Amino acid sequence: MKSSSSQFDIVVYGATGFTGQLIAEYLATHYTGKDAPKWAMAGRSLEKLASVRDTIGAPSDIALIQVDAGDRTSLQAMADRTRSVISSVGPYQLYGSELLAICAATGTDYLDLCGEPVWMRQMIDAHEATARASGARLLFSCGFDSLPFELGVLFCQETAKSILGAPVNRIKGRVRAMKGTFSGGTAASFKATFAAAAKDLSLVALLQNPFVLTPGFEGPKQPRGNKPLLDEDLGLWAAPFVMASINTRNVHRSNMLMNFPYGKDFVYDEMVLTGPGAEGEANAKRLVAAVNGERMGGGGPKPGEGPSKEERESGLYDLLFVGLAPDGRQIRVAVKGDRDPGYGSTSKMISECAICLREAPDVTPGIWTPGAAMGDRLIKRLIDRAGITFTVEN
Repeated sequence: MKSSSSQFDIVVYGATGFTGQLIAEYLATHYTGKDAPKWAMAGRSLEKLASVRDTIGAPSDIALIQVDAGDRTSLQAMADRTRSVISSVGPYQLYGSELLAICAATGTDYLDLCGEPVWMRQMIDAHEATARASGARLLFSCGFDSLPFELGVLFCQETAKSILGAPVNRIKGRVRAMKGTFSGGTAASFKATFAAAAKDLSLVALLQNPFVLTPGFEGPKQPRGNKPLLDEDLGLWAAPFVMASINTRNVHRSNMLMNFPYGKDFVYDEMVLTGPGAEGEANAKRLVAAVNGERMGGGGPKPGEGPSKEERESGLYDLLFVGLAPDGRQIRVAVKGDRDPGYGSTSKMISECAICLREAPDVTPGIWTPGAAMGDRLIKRLIDRAGITFTVEN
């Protein structure tokens, strides 16, 4: 971690994009006064940055930094001026590798919204040792990919320890309700990932491996979650969840980074609940086609586009985590968000991750999941500030 003598605490890179603008607006609205972080906005066009600054009502003295993903010199100059970078410039496999390498080398903290497991594994292999040596803390997946799920599992396990006396080795993640769209960046990331796999078939095995983000560790066989099924523990039908392919990987990495508090035999999957009986089964089958379309990059707005303020504020999500103990006892907890997942909630989550990391000098250098890095502190912060609730249901 860099010293506080850096010019900025946080630079929002990609602030002229749809999600980047929401992140900048969140910081401008919620962090003011002498104790607020020193932050700046970065992007390709100073003119567009100035327009965004005016649109969101940010102070006129917020610094603007001209940076281009294809210009290493400008990326280096940005990293040299700040303690941390929030990057919303994706797909990261196309536009993020250079910045991550620079942050790892210069000891600059880094946070992103990545849902691209193959790229993440490549970056872990390439830069983990460098980050540990330089002091950089690099955090992937600080938005709806995959923070509510990673923290939901953590909260479920802490509840199991409190009520049952021990963690459980099986958790089911289930989406009960979701209003709002995935981000255009998420859709673009799916498209880029599948295009890369089509060119290099060796990537397919990585995409299919639940333990792709746990180098050196392979756990037990995991449910594939790729077809409708009747969840007998809940008495409801369930369908594949488009984001399970990244969230489950991050949950297993989190377990490894925390030295396996969930056990090395931990099993976790995610699906969408579609209801009981014949109607629930029919809904589940309809969802399969929708998921396949989203995985091919057909879902969500185009990058740079997104829902209106009203649509974001009327959005929500309701996630259920069911912990199953070997003796048959269950723990059920819920994680709920008060905005649409892809934009409104995501922009709050990554902003609070950056502030929390700034206030956590004890987080050691390396490549982290945010939950493994900051744990209960982050849960508390999201409850207090980001409109997310964590509740025990039984």
